[in-house]
Amino acid sequence: MTLMKTFLGAAASMALTAGTALADPAIIFDLGGKFDKSFNEAGFNGAEKWAKETGGSYLEIELQSEAQREQALRRFAETGANPVITLGFAMSAALSEVAPDFPETTFVTNDGWSDAPNVLNVAFAEHEGSYLAGIMAAMASKSGTVGFVGGMDIPLIRKFGCGYAQGVLATNPDAKIISNMTGTTPTAWNDPVKGGELTKAQISQGADVIYAAAGGTGLGVLQTAADEGVLSIGVDSNQNYLHPGKVLTSMVKRVDVSVYDAMKEGENLKPGVRVMDLAHDGVGLAMDEYNAELVTDEMKAAVEEAQAKIISGEIAVHDYQSDDTCPVMKF
Repeated sequence: MTLMKTFLGAAASMALTAGTALADPAIIFDLGGKFDKSFNEAGFNGAEKWAKETGGSYLEIELQSEAQREQALRRFAETGANPVITLGFAMSAALSEVAPDFPETTFVTNDGWSDAPNVLNVAFAEHEGSYLAGIMAAMASKSGTVGFVGGMDIPLIRKFGCGYAQGVLATNPDAKIISNMTGTTPTAWNDPVKGGELTKAQISQGADVIYAAAGGTGLGVLQTAADEGVLSIGVDSNQNYLHPGKVLTSMVKRVDVSVYDAMKEGENLKPGVRVMDLAHDGVGLAMDEYNAELVTDEMKAAVEEAQAKIISGEIAVHDYQSDDTCPVMKF
């Protein structure tokens, strides 16, 4: 557990007395830690950008257990932090419990949900970005078989997988998609060994492009894919650099932008719902020097065309979370 400003015990009392923490924003990193090279790290990068640009400081904590969720929310709110930013769907229940007790504090949830009137719910269109990743996977695959490795089996991760499958099949209707989830508990986010095992199993079934939406577990997917000579697709943060020339692309989820914007708006932040979709640059594919040799002009053109059609509404990508179904794949 780390803190930029200690807020537990005596130190918290001192901060309250001195008033030094008042109006400082706070961020709660989900299990897996702020250096997971994925979802949490994207949020950390946004917070760091805000701090460097403004010279401001923020409170932070890396959760080590489920029991700390509600405690962290309450302690930050009691210390006077505003806004209090959370990462991950698993904060939903704790937010709904705590937020009503601190009506003057604005809470932000990235991926979670709360009906409390002082919570900003930030929703990402993962299905749209994953659709674009599916297009690239289908075009890059030589075997006609691609894979998907999810972390914890929850509707949000099925949303990634379903969007991906739609993009694959729109590009190659004859493609085969192999899908596996790592587990049903939060440990599924941080099990790179299991991620590697699932990747090898999918490769043995012919998959030559594998998309990982699994937090820290995904690092095992990318590593194994690189070792076995197949392509991978990263997620949340740009992971192309982890294995140059072997990561086809990364489906970037702009949690960094969400966190940065929330800290910049500060006490003026308005609760409600904020959608981060393709139209608002909330999701997208990472193109850089690390995957340049893998991405053809045809791939770029196909992705750009599909993106424009999704934004215009000509292509409607089904959102698994809208009805807990996927029209093109079973989980």
